[in-house]
Amino acid sequence: MQLTTLDYSLIVGFFAIVLFIGVYVSKSSGKNTTEYFLSGRNMPWWLLGFSMVATTFSTDTPNLVTDFVRTDGVSGNWEWWAFLLTGLLTVFVYAKLWRKSNVKTDMEFYAIRYGGKPAKFLRAFRALYLGIVFNVMAMAAVSLAAIKIGQVMLGLSPEITVIVAGTITVLFSAIGGFKGVIYTDFVLFFVAMIGAIGAAFYLVNLPEVGGLSTILQNNLVQEKMSILPDFTNTEMVITVLIIPLAVQWWSAWYPGGEPGGGGYIAQRMLAAKNENHAVGATFFFNILHYALRPWPWILVALASLVVFPDLESIKQAFPNIEESKLGHDLAYSAMLTKLPSGLLGIVLASLGAAYMSTISTHLNWGSSYVVNDFYKQQVNPEASEKELVFVGRITTVVLMVLSALFALALTNATQLFDIIIMFGAGTGLIFILRWFWWRINAWSEIVAMFFSGVISIVFWQLEEPLFLADDAIFPVWSKFLLVVLLTTLVWLAITFLTKPEDLQVLKAFYQRTQPGGPGWKKIRAEVGITENIKWSVPSGILAMLVSSLLVYGCLFATGNWIYGNYELASILTSVVIIAAVLLKKIWSGMKDVF
Repeated sequence: MQLTTLDYSLIVGFFAIVLFIGVYVSKSSGKNTTEYFLSGRNMPWWLLGFSMVATTFSTDTPNLVTDFVRTDGVSGNWEWWAFLLTGLLTVFVYAKLWRKSNVKTDMEFYAIRYGGKPAKFLRAFRALYLGIVFNVMAMAAVSLAAIKIGQVMLGLSPEITVIVAGTITVLFSAIGGFKGVIYTDFVLFFVAMIGAIGAAFYLVNLPEVGGLSTILQNNLVQEKMSILPDFTNTEMVITVLIIPLAVQWWSAWYPGGEPGGGGYIAQRMLAAKNENHAVGATFFFNILHYALRPWPWILVALASLVVFPDLESIKQAFPNIEESKLGHDLAYSAMLTKLPSGLLGIVLASLGAAYMSTISTHLNWGSSYVVNDFYKQQVNPEASEKELVFVGRITTVVLMVLSALFALALTNATQLFDIIIMFGAGTGLIFILRWFWWRINAWSEIVAMFFSGVISIVFWQLEEPLFLADDAIFPVWSKFLLVVLLTTLVWLAITFLTKPEDLQVLKAFYQRTQPGGPGWKKIRAEVGITENIKWSVPSGILAMLVSSLLVYGCLFATGNWIYGNYELASILTSVVIIAAVLLKKIWSGMKDVF
């Protein structure tokens, strides 16, 4: 692979545009923390929606999808496809509630929902726990993908890759703030989509691949191309399909797929002009994220099985790759080395776009936690807005350095995906119910957070006798379910064993967010609130189910059109049309989104 002047021009031109946007908005972004972290709460739904999608593009996402496809087949993607249910529940139930709360970060939620020292501790600890620890892990996975791309496509050492990519991104993030992130995400989305689709079209038609029809006739590909797992393999069905769809989507915390909304998705909802724009942004995001983007990556992953059928073939083609970085996720980068001049420059620019969008979002989001929920609350409550913005910029740099160092120690992105899923197992139900059930208190969340982490560590330490050995006590697929079950039982017990929150705190929260529903009946009765709020949750859940049918239908209809299964594709397309009509009818009984 040889980069030409055209490739370098495209790459340099793209980064110049991005840095220009960052510098251009830096003056307004630095006015105060609301501007720096939420862009003045005046963003339209479509711009926020594009930003959410661009953020989740990430350089590690195509690598992760490739790893799933090459390891477990296309059906392996159910591990993240299941989070569509979480996303759509956020759209139709929680987006308006978040915007009504009018907090700066989702960590500030603890200050309005709970009271006393437990609430202060929970807010500060979780701000550092998520803003630094989990955030650094998520960014490390993205930087790991950049390292592999740099090694395979550019021959760069891991250290050079993280220094160059990290420096450019942290400079942009520190000066541009959230507004810079949002504006550039709009550009990054289109660059990334053009690169992904262009790469898929070219690579599928490589002479050594032979075109789509040849790929679909390849024996190795045929074993991997099914959208649903092999139902004769019980363990695979349980692990890949049943657990994600039945349990994982509501029970586990994961960045971008938080039950009840949260993280950088909540940050964008909080930056919306109003509740309707918050709903519109999240719905737009879920359609683009699940229905539009996956297939270009899946096609490249399937094509890679023809060119690089196993890890040994990748190793032979790229002998300079470090042994510790060798994995199936590397196949995506390996395929990109076969792109021609011009398209190669666009694709490298698109990968740079994906990297910058994701990392800049995580940096701004993480620093917002540190500044608003830790520094301002615990270190210097009298800090000026100028000081807080300065601390935010310093935090941005520190987070980048920590994530870069961690990335150098990783092997593949799936490692972190599994770790984050396990550590958040069992906590998701709290995030869903805390808006609608008055009895949940700060201790419920504190205990769930710690117990989930501790039991996950215990299970990892005892993994061999408990799950892996021939005479193991439990089947290997039950590990996640056990963490969820035990964590849920523990936090429910603690909820009833500890005192409820102060009545005035609960009253203020209810009046501020107006969640409605039977879970607040006792509080309404005690404080004399007359319920005149129409509870929209039943309609919201119905809308979630119908829109899930719509989005999944789009995703799988597209796949079957590509596979040449025209009869099934036609049926699925009809299902999509029917679901769209039903959703419109349901939505007509709810407030307009736009």
